[in-house]
Amino acid sequence: MVEDGDEYITNLTTFVAEGIDYRQAKSGGQAERMVHAELPDVVYLDMRFDRTPIEELLGDMVQLTGRFNGDSGRARRFQQDNQGLFILRALRDAGYRRPVILSYDFGAEERRFRALSAKDPALFYCPDYADAKTIRRAIMRAAGVSA
Repeated sequence: MVEDGDEYITNLTTFVAEGIDYRQAKSGGQAERMVHAELPDVVYLDMRFDRTPIEELLGDMVQLTGRFNGDSGRARRFQQDNQGLFILRALRDAGYRRPVILSYDFGAEERRFRALSAKDPALFYCPDYADAKTIRRAIMRAAGVSA
């Protein structure tokens, strides 16, 4: 579990706990250390990180600011709103090849998810508003286990 708060870890350990052991990282750097130390079967990854200290966010702010024509505010919001993708890239670059579930609603952005998963077949998603049963099914499917 990689999230900047405690909502997902609290909900998962309370409502989706049966037979699943959770560990939490609150930033990309912590996530990288976690996958090296523990090699989890599945990473459940939040997309938006607006509570992580800015110095712990992944992504090159100089490059992002250039991408947004010098608007550092828009660049920072993009970095926070898409931090899950920066973390996913860092995990993959570090050699983690097991399934990752992005907690994000790609329902209105199916084309975006198809493009991401075409490059990364071990990528799944679960809407961030999903109930416990849906989350459990997503975790089990990603892990290759019958729910």
